[in-house]
Amino acid sequence: MQASQQRKWARSGIETSVMGFGAAQLGNFMAPISEETAAELIQATWNAGIRFFDTAPSYGHGLSEARLGQGLRWQPRDQFVLATKVGRLLTPRRREEIDFGCWIKGLPFEWRFDYSYDGTMRSIEDSLQRTGLEYIDVALIHEVDVYTHGSQQPEVFDHAMKGAGRALLELRDQGVVKSIGIGVNESDVAHEAIRRVDFDCLLLAGRYTLIEQDALDAFLPSCEAQGVSVIVGGGYNSGILATGAVPGARYNYAPAKAPVLQLVQSIEDVCREFDVPLKSAALQFIAAHPAVANIIPGVRSVQQLSENIATFEHNIPHEFWHELKRRSLIREDSPTPASR
Repeated sequence: MQASQQRKWARSGIETSVMGFGAAQLGNFMAPISEETAAELIQATWNAGIRFFDTAPSYGHGLSEARLGQGLRWQPRDQFVLATKVGRLLTPRRREEIDFGCWIKGLPFEWRFDYSYDGTMRSIEDSLQRTGLEYIDVALIHEVDVYTHGSQQPEVFDHAMKGAGRALLELRDQGVVKSIGIGVNESDVAHEAIRRVDFDCLLLAGRYTLIEQDALDAFLPSCEAQGVSVIVGGGYNSGILATGAVPGARYNYAPAKAPVLQLVQSIEDVCREFDVPLKSAALQFIAAHPAVANIIPGVRSVQQLSENIATFEHNIPHEFWHELKRRSLIREDSPTPASR
């Protein structure tokens, strides 16, 4: 499987590379990167044939969108797919008054949640201004999940579906954007979204992986039946499927507990038998599902980008996947590269 291999989105007709570029790191997520590194990374991604780019206003408080737009501005606009998000609006403010959280040295804009119809329309206009690009291909309602909103999530979700959802439907009907959906951390929230609104794509972070397949029960079959294209981020479950079951390995942003460590250790045993890197198995497993249109592993350096591509393109024998199923380490109904 090649990172630059083209896949066509069932309903919108978008066609782009199976591997995408997750641009959170361009917003200085957890650690800063220089302007020069950001520019080199975008150019190296382009040179590798990767044509799907995912960003959001919240990433670096506008910094990710600004950097991504600068890096893509002079590329042929019809040769790449740009995804961004709605649900937060940015307002200028003095840096010392802003809580940047995990975004180091972001732009001097404070963000606030706004899932309204009017707020969504303004958010799209603001993103066009920040990127300096003439249109956006994919617009996603950002983080209307329990992870972000806690006990207020049902109310926030309902408001977003009626406000932002209605706005995105209009923008798609008008041809302003090509594809619409939500970007969340929970598959049940994503599933409810496609029940409520005529979305044609979804971004799901970490809920369908080599060690987590509950999404096969109802969510992914629904996506496949409705032609909803799924973009998967967080394919390493925030760490453990990249590092392996080492001391301190992280699963869903917290130290992994014993059952998860044991499962990953068992998968690593099979990896050693077949000389397969754990990271390769993790990425290729996700991409094998028929509903999955793109995967977007995050990168913060050209070296990491090269490693991700080599990891994804590593040749894995079909027998490896059969052995994982034989040992009940992945679900029997899991699509794999051996069955795609």
